[in-house]
Amino acid sequence: MKEQKWKKLFFLLLAINIIVIAVLVVIVKTPGEDDYYSPQNIDLNEHVPFRIQTDKADLNQVINHYLDKEGLTGPIDYRINLDKEVELYGTVPVFSQEIQMKLAFEPIALDNGDILLQQKSISVGQLQLPVSYVLKFVRDKYKVPNWVTIQPNEERIYVSLQKMKLKSDIHVKVDEFDLKNDDIRFTLLVPIK
Repeated sequence: MKEQKWKKLFFLLLAINIIVIAVLVVIVKTPGEDDYYSPQNIDLNEHVPFRIQTDKADLNQVINHYLDKEGLTGPIDYRINLDKEVELYGTVPVFSQEIQMKLAFEPIALDNGDILLQQKSISVGQLQLPVSYVLKFVRDKYKVPNWVTIQPNEERIYVSLQKMKLKSDIHVKVDEFDLKNDDIRFTLLVPIK
């Protein structure tokens, strides 16, 4: 009689474990909804263009200073590094551990002056996580500017530089973003009306 009860409890525990594991797998594999962006076009007749050329080292300093100054790192620290690609370094909390994460993106300068970051590689400790899950985690847990749209299902990030708020209503438009040749050119659009 005791042996029967023990077997029933064992199979009940086994079934609960299988259900929990199945639910976790479904949660990890199911990507969230993508945020969509609407490209903005600025009336160039109302702005004076100033062309700027820089390199990766200087732009790295500006980006990470902006993140610190605006408090965009939040409770989870992350930083951006421009090398041969755009790299995002941060941590992912897993149980009671902080696991190092690195996302690499191929930058694409768009005709309207914005930048599209197409996901190229991912590394989250020794874990094999789907890219869409990690991007959804970054979107939901990291504090990013409102002009950055993370699209987990498309495995990309849209950076709408024209929506970035700068003093005196100045807008930024990227002209060239070639990291391999260290050729980074922007146009600052200063309003005249």
